[in-house]
Amino acid sequence: MTNAYKVAVLAGDAIGPEIMAQAVRVFDLLNEHRDVSFDLIDAPFGAGAYFEHGKAFPEQTKAICDDADAILKGPVGLSFEESQKIPVEEQAERGAILPLRARFDTFANFRPIYLSKDMAHFSPLKSSVIKDGIDILLIRELVGGLYFGEKERGVSDTGLRFVKETLEYNEDQIRRVLKIAFEQAQQRRGLLHNIHKSNVLMSSVFWNEVLDEVRGDYPDVEVKHMLVDAAATALCLNPGQFDVMVMENMFGDILSDQGGGILGSLGLMPSACIGPEKAYYEPSHGSAPDIAGKNIANPYSMIGSVAMMLEMSFGMKAESEAVWQSMKQVFEEGYSTADLSSGDDAKIIATDEFGDRVMAELARRLA
Repeated sequence: MTNAYKVAVLAGDAIGPEIMAQAVRVFDLLNEHRDVSFDLIDAPFGAGAYFEHGKAFPEQTKAICDDADAILKGPVGLSFEESQKIPVEEQAERGAILPLRARFDTFANFRPIYLSKDMAHFSPLKSSVIKDGIDILLIRELVGGLYFGEKERGVSDTGLRFVKETLEYNEDQIRRVLKIAFEQAQQRRGLLHNIHKSNVLMSSVFWNEVLDEVRGDYPDVEVKHMLVDAAATALCLNPGQFDVMVMENMFGDILSDQGGGILGSLGLMPSACIGPEKAYYEPSHGSAPDIAGKNIANPYSMIGSVAMMLEMSFGMKAESEAVWQSMKQVFEEGYSTADLSSGDDAKIIATDEFGDRVMAELARRLA
């Protein structure tokens, strides 16, 4: 019996449609080579959706996402100048991304910071620092903290303008993402770095208290505590010390972007956003409006997001691994796109040609 799945495809803005066009080709190959049927449903999302429908996350898109088995999301947002034409509450982050996370309670964000030894030339770090490559899994709490707290702007009694934003977590929100992190650490090297700022923030003191309650269920996992500012330095000086890292929302936002920096580009970092019943998958990078339409954006993180979906939502681990290996093969053959730091001897190809080469290799592996 053929397994049939619905996937909502939110191509997004700027380079989003370009890299999404390459990513969805994976589903075509799977429909051809495996006993599976992927039904892809396109839906508007982001700045372009606002200009066309008056909402960054239109009702029709919500309905499509509600009905889908999983969601594949491209990057959203436009240039600063174009974004100023959109009301603040409908700009991409506030009007689309945060509501998407809240709607499906995607509390656990998986961001693999991975670079094989053969891809080390992409990184700005010295080879003596990278050694045999980088392999870190960053787990970020995604629906709590400062980003989702109450927000207020106003004028004080003395006439001073002010802003107030609330950082709020309850113990259940913290506990559930910590359990995910401990489980991932069990499956990997048995090491978990807990990233916090308990020397200043009471929220981190509370976070660490909950972690102490959870860790008793995972005696085989070693926990190391590290302040977030120290972790930022350590990621650059010795990334090999990390395996699984867990942290609250804003810390995860910042350090995962730094993770892209040590890889050489956020274009090398796909991600998964997992909720109790549904997940969405997306590149960690932005929409890069400055290179939109030039056919030079690398689709690695978009295709990699499909690979994560195959394993995490549909249990297709072998097929997921085939996608990863196909992309790795293209890089190892010396091909890259103009947007990545590639070294002097790289063979620069366009977005669609990179997709062609990945799909040719994937078809060979699936046959």
